[in-house]
Amino acid sequence: MSHENKQQWILAKRPEGMPDDSEVILQDAPIPNTGAGMLLVKNHYISLDPAIRGWMSDIPNYLPPIPIGDPVRATVVGEVLESGADHIKPGDYVFGLGGWETHSTIPVDFCTKVPEDNTFPLHYYVNILGAVGLTPYFAIADVGEAQAGQTMLMSAAAGAVGSVGGQIAKLMGLKVVGIAGTEEKCRWVVDELGFDDCINYRTAGDMEAAIRAACPEGIDFYFDNVGGEILDAALLNMNKDSTLLFCGTISTYNATEPVPGPYNYWQILARTITVKGYLVSDHYHRIEEGQAALSKWLKTDQIKFREHINEGIENCLDTYNLLFSGGNEGKLMLKL
Repeated sequence: MSHENKQQWILAKRPEGMPDDSEVILQDAPIPNTGAGMLLVKNHYISLDPAIRGWMSDIPNYLPPIPIGDPVRATVVGEVLESGADHIKPGDYVFGLGGWETHSTIPVDFCTKVPEDNTFPLHYYVNILGAVGLTPYFAIADVGEAQAGQTMLMSAAAGAVGSVGGQIAKLMGLKVVGIAGTEEKCRWVVDELGFDDCINYRTAGDMEAAIRAACPEGIDFYFDNVGGEILDAALLNMNKDSTLLFCGTISTYNATEPVPGPYNYWQILARTITVKGYLVSDHYHRIEEGQAALSKWLKTDQIKFREHINEGIENCLDTYNLLFSGGNEGKLMLKL
């Protein structure tokens, strides 16, 4: 079957710092034929996540670097136009690993079908019913083994994962203290999401002291999305036999020089802290379980979240860079 061209953002060279339009380029490209085991998906929404910046580099990661000349990799949700698989038909909707492009040709093994009885907006599958919700769902109760009565410190608390994760921890009976970058974000996670407290890291000054004041009983569980100086401050406030769940380091993703630290790494030994590297993809065989729990909380208004949706494939790069300027308000997505 012949196709019209698609538009896609390709990686022209490895970015130095924040990606720009000399390194990531919008172009027209032919849509290839759909072979066996592949799906042609017309993308409706593209998820814009910090992890993509790591995939653009050639530093070893949990996924291979994006090859130069290939479309930028991203999670998408959309309509199947052609299918080379028996269990997914044209007209079905799927979410999976596609790219910054209007159409993606995706191995069927990299996709999950949106339930036919779905009652939620389609973009929820690259948001709260996708990695945004599934990441903290499995991280906190399962991998992190959090317990009621513990104190959790959540970095990037107003971000997509952090804001949902803090609410899940509250539902489990934990005390939750967040860290965010504006007074408005701090008020939102406390007043609207139910966090017990939130520290504005831009105005707090001495972060070690600020964390100690907000967590006088110490930290039992630190959910680390940022790394850097905040991680160092958190380490000095963690309890003996506490847990540090390592989910991301957005503070260093655009670094152009080697990043030192953590300077307080010694505290892992001194306080016998358990450090766990965490990838939600290791739990994708349990997607239905996670989505069932998240759906229940959504239907009973126990989970709230913000969304930031821009439109148009031509705006993908500028929209993506909002992640690093702090210009997004909630989960960042592009609508096509």
